Amino acid sequence: MAIIALIVAGPVIASACEISFEILENKKELYQKGDVLIVKVKVVLTHRQCTQGIDATKFSYEGIKVLGATKWDEVEKGTFERKFKLQIDDDSRKKLVFGALRTCDKEGGSGSITFTVS
Repeated sequence: MAIIALIVAGPVIASACEISFEILENKKELYQKGDVLIVKVKVVLTHRQCTQGIDATKFSYEGIKVLGATKWDEVEKGTFERKFKLQIDDDSRKKLVFGALRTCDKEGGSGSITFTVS
């Protein structure tokens, strides 16, 4: 039975980094152009000995302005957090994405958060 379950489930791809997002201020269902919010990005280095420093994390966004950001803070060994002050800058699209990407020889990791615009 266990073999059948593994075949049905398929291969599991594990990232070397876990990247998550949390809205700390001004969380809502729908955003409008000009709305400002604070988002926390959390990166957990699951392999603990990453060849890439935390500053190698790349961010991508369209229709969003970064008004400011804190430096990375290592809140516990291998876990980093950074806060961003973002402004919704485009109301021509219904969905805006703020993403993070880490690349390395251990698979790296990626994550994103989507904002719905009215």
